[in-house]
Amino acid sequence: MSPTAANSDAGRLRPGTPLHYFYRQFTVSPAPVKDISLQGKTAIVTGANSGIGLATSRQLLQLGLSRLVLAVRNEEKGQVAATKLTSDLNLEPDTVNVWSLNLSSYDSIIAFTNRVRSGLDRVDMVVLNAGMWSPLDRAFNTQTGHEEDIQVNYLSNALLLILLLPIAKAKKVNQPRPTRITLVSSEVAAFTKFKERNNVPLIAGLDAPGKVDPLDRMFVSKLLGQFFIAKLCELVSPSVALINCASPGSVHSTEFNREIEHTFSGALTKKIQKRVANSPDVGARMITDAVVNHGEETHGQFLSFQMMIYMAPIIYTEEGKKIKEQLWKETIAEFSTWDAEKILQDIAQ
Repeated sequence: MSPTAANSDAGRLRPGTPLHYFYRQFTVSPAPVKDISLQGKTAIVTGANSGIGLATSRQLLQLGLSRLVLAVRNEEKGQVAATKLTSDLNLEPDTVNVWSLNLSSYDSIIAFTNRVRSGLDRVDMVVLNAGMWSPLDRAFNTQTGHEEDIQVNYLSNALLLILLLPIAKAKKVNQPRPTRITLVSSEVAAFTKFKERNNVPLIAGLDAPGKVDPLDRMFVSKLLGQFFIAKLCELVSPSVALINCASPGSVHSTEFNREIEHTFSGALTKKIQKRVANSPDVGARMITDAVVNHGEETHGQFLSFQMMIYMAPIIYTEEGKKIKEQLWKETIAEFSTWDAEKILQDIAQ
């Protein structure tokens, strides 16, 4: 079922306005994932040493996961997280592994996927959680020249996902079902003004010098991820990998806002968040649900509060379809060094 067809179903929830989102935030309590055994299975969680990534890792292990790879930028922090998980849950020493993954570096992504290919017999689940936000200073990646929020939240996650697909296809013979991949997304994808929507090329337009709204730019990075998932799942069958995206809702006490928390307004926002937002454990229930539960109906779809809803409305418009194709063209060109187009052609066969 294509994303467009699936989202035409009557009764499917729309992302709506920020008011609709906050209504669900206050009224919907995500249920813990229970009565599922992950015994014998292997999972990868990126950005796993804190916040949503760490909480999701804990929940997967509590379901009996046999092997977990914490993919982290800072291996020292990753080892601290791994030690605590192992101790708290009384796990065998080799259950939790810490592998280096820096989404600011394409070389790191290549090294990581090569290690997955050679170092894991199976890859049952992948949670692409790692992300960032630069609320104070507009940063640019020193290797690619792209704005860092777009680089990490969109481009690097897209490359990682593409490179994991042939691995998932190859490992499928060792698994009872195809690899399940969940990209951590957000309802804010529907809230961006997306002033750059008419730029051609689009990614270069996002990199153009000048002042930008850092909050809106983070929203844009999440929207680009939804465009990518919608297009990718038109080409990749769920028989190869079941791919979806999901939101943890509004969450306090994560590393995502670490830069702004040191400012006066950031400290005040943090106090307010602790009253209205979910803890990482509660937010992670929605990510665990997305990667563990559900069937092929979620392929190419967005889950919010454990329910499938429409992605950002622009994706389903005629304008959005043109943007999706333009973004896809530029993204695949960005990854030409690694034969992304051929990878996807081979996967489709």
